[in-house]
Amino acid sequence: LKYPAPGAPKLAKRVKELVEASGLSRVDEDKKRGLDHGTWVPLMLMYPEADIPVCQLSVSSNKDGTYHYNLGKALAPLKDEGVLIIGSGSATHNLRAMAPRGSPTPAWASAFDSWLKESLVEGRYEDINHYEEKAPYAKVAHPWPDHFYPLHVAMGAAGENSKAKVVHESWDGGAFSYASFGFTAAS
Repeated sequence: LKYPAPGAPKLAKRVKELVEASGLSRVDEDKKRGLDHGTWVPLMLMYPEADIPVCQLSVSSNKDGTYHYNLGKALAPLKDEGVLIIGSGSATHNLRAMAPRGSPTPAWASAFDSWLKESLVEGRYEDINHYEEKAPYAKVAHPWPDHFYPLHVAMGAAGENSKAKVVHESWDGGAFSYASFGFTAAS
């Protein structure tokens, strides 16, 4: 599969400015790496013609949820500049727990998914930032955080008093929740 979306070098420069101005970290640019599957898969479904410019930001698996939430907060001005910020990952992501299609959802996956939905809709973003301590079965639902931290970035970009809503719910492979959330900035 190919998704030949044009790059967005001006946006990449703006992202770098915002992140570095926040004091969070230095930003390294990689102009040779292609898009990650977490970027091109949803965009292929949303924009099949690959006609929108794309700038991808990588997560830092060695950082925590709060770091990624603050990264999102640093990027918040972009939404007022016409930029769509997408945090693509998975509500639960444990490849070792993958089962055949149509398999029942394990109790741990259902419990984590329910906790996540309730926490988001109720605006308990600090709980999500500290999901490792707050969520049931956190380490089972996300043995590695790289598929969860994009949610933290999107949550931070939406703003502290933003409202979250569930926009999609489905399961696959038994334990994979594809719950999707939309954020509306506080007025």
